[in-house]
Amino acid sequence: MSTVAFQLPLRQQLPLVQGNADYQLFRQTLQRISELIECSGMDRTVLRFFRERAKREARERARSQRKRYAGLSDREERWLQKAARQALRCTVARRLLGEPYRELSCRLADSGLLQQFCLLDTLEPIRIPSKSTLERFEKMVPERLVRELVSDLLMQAGATSKAREPLGLREPIDLQTFFLDTTCLKANIHFPVDWVLLRDATRTLMKAATLIRRHGLRHRMAEPAQFIAAMNRLCIEMTHARKREDGARQRKKVFRLMKALVGKVRRHAQNHRRLLVERRDETSLSEKEAARILQRLEGVLEKLPAAVRQAHERIIGGRVVGNAEKILSLYEPEVKVIIRGKAGASVEFGNTLLIAEQRQGLIVDWRLYREQASGEAALLVESLERVAEGHEGLRPANVVTDRGFDAPESRDYLARHGIRDLMCPRSPRLLKQRARAQRFRREQRRRGQTEGRIGILKNEFLGERLRTKGYEHRALCVAWAVLAHNLWVLARLPRAENEQERLAS
Repeated sequence: MSTVAFQLPLRQQLPLVQGNADYQLFRQTLQRISELIECSGMDRTVLRFFRERAKREARERARSQRKRYAGLSDREERWLQKAARQALRCTVARRLLGEPYRELSCRLADSGLLQQFCLLDTLEPIRIPSKSTLERFEKMVPERLVRELVSDLLMQAGATSKAREPLGLREPIDLQTFFLDTTCLKANIHFPVDWVLLRDATRTLMKAATLIRRHGLRHRMAEPAQFIAAMNRLCIEMTHARKREDGARQRKKVFRLMKALVGKVRRHAQNHRRLLVERRDETSLSEKEAARILQRLEGVLEKLPAAVRQAHERIIGGRVVGNAEKILSLYEPEVKVIIRGKAGASVEFGNTLLIAEQRQGLIVDWRLYREQASGEAALLVESLERVAEGHEGLRPANVVTDRGFDAPESRDYLARHGIRDLMCPRSPRLLKQRARAQRFRREQRRRGQTEGRIGILKNEFLGERLRTKGYEHRALCVAWAVLAHNLWVLARLPRAENEQERLAS
């Protein structure tokens, strides 16, 4: 494997801070994570990806201009080295802190410790990435590359003593036992009430019309804010209608008014969309800005008729709409209805997330499902196959799950590959029989910690609801959260004695 040399700039010295045990622990954790990133070669992996993509784009650009490709210049190479390392560290820092882009940019400007971790602490004037730059950093790396980083980190941490020496761990991590569970990653949407979709459509379409009119393209209509205010009044009436004796009749009456209003809103939005397509050159909008506004309009206009029909079926017709046909959000088409059957969360709206961890708490496999996930038994087989492919044929010796994963196909798969079945059986008789074994009881007790691991990943590294829009971006956020989580866990594991002696000296 070819090595990549980084040009190291002169850096500032952190001040000596006494007291505040929480700060000292946070500082030690960040410094340890920085060591893990450097020792595991993550910087070099990301840089190779950036360099290959830059060369590919440069070749395509030279081919389109009918010029000869001359390679990357020294200036481009320096920018790639800087961008690759900062993109990795800034994104890991955001997931560790759980901060939005804007707040993280402010903290980077104010914290010398974070500047050191993100390699911003040069002797020259410090340039802090803006919120837009931080967002681009996160989305510059695809999910498959983040999976590769996680895979390499796990293999180095679980290797023999000689191969594990760069990470400085006292003992290799245990990759013999996997604990699997599923959860729902909630989408950032309100409760999907049918008539509320009409309010969402009105707001989005009229805000887009306001933006177009602000740039000089106007079609004859009342002010867009008046339509939004009228829809808000109807929403208030709809909310209070259910409290009246003739609530069903009042709801139908209000819905008909909402339906007529949203029809007017739709026609005005279509007229403004046509104006923007035909007369965009007369405005100060760039081609990309206009395309973004058109994309926002078309995305809602395309789904609006179906949303109106759905609300009509529920409110006027009193008929049930199947989950497969139901529109839960005008902006997140991949959101699904997930029946959990748990106290306080009988039904959730989002996507199924599978998590597989090992004994020390490192996440070894994960997947966020775009479509409605199949049975958990099928998810178990997919996960083990994915781990074996990504970790060069690695298969665990033991698998521990709850009773949802227990099925004939999952048991047959484990038996064929020589994996010990420690799944909780569905049959009460078989459960009583297997509970006599001490190891089964011990591993099932340990499996309870996987619920806590899911809570840590979702609440501390992802947030209760992901604000990122689109399935691809949510899946990428999950991958970054897993990488940051694993670095955080490894940073808290005991170090080798020689590493501790070196640091003490």
